[in-house]
Amino acid sequence: MTLVLAALAGLVSCQNYQTFLQKHVDNPRTRVQRAQRYCDIMMQRRRVMVRGNHCKPLNTFVHAPARDLVAACNRRPNAVGRHTTRRRLSLTNCRLLRGRNWPRCTYRAQQVRRYVVVNCRNGKPVHLDSTRP
Repeated sequence: MTLVLAALAGLVSCQNYQTFLQKHVDNPRTRVQRAQRYCDIMMQRRRVMVRGNHCKPLNTFVHAPARDLVAACNRRPNAVGRHTTRRRLSLTNCRLLRGRNWPRCTYRAQQVRRYVVVNCRNGKPVHLDSTRP
């Protein structure tokens, strides 16, 4: 029984890591014909939404190898258990402009370089907590 529970825990962790990659990692950055449509296209392509098919108010895509985010999980956590990347990474923040229900969501893209703060499970990032300058 313990072996089965351990295997299931590993599967859930893997799925959370895979979901994290799908929702937050775009490396190299996907090229789109009109740069201002990057977020609209990526949010639809990656099926990023919140419960009930609502438009997600904010999502961040990281344009760095996933290994950089995994490496953050090996760094010392802050006081609340979050891990920060060693260096600033290239990001695109997608902020909802209008729309309520997916896929009719319109976003504004903002490209920045920031440190990424993640929650980790079993040595892999499973949630993008925040970014900082």
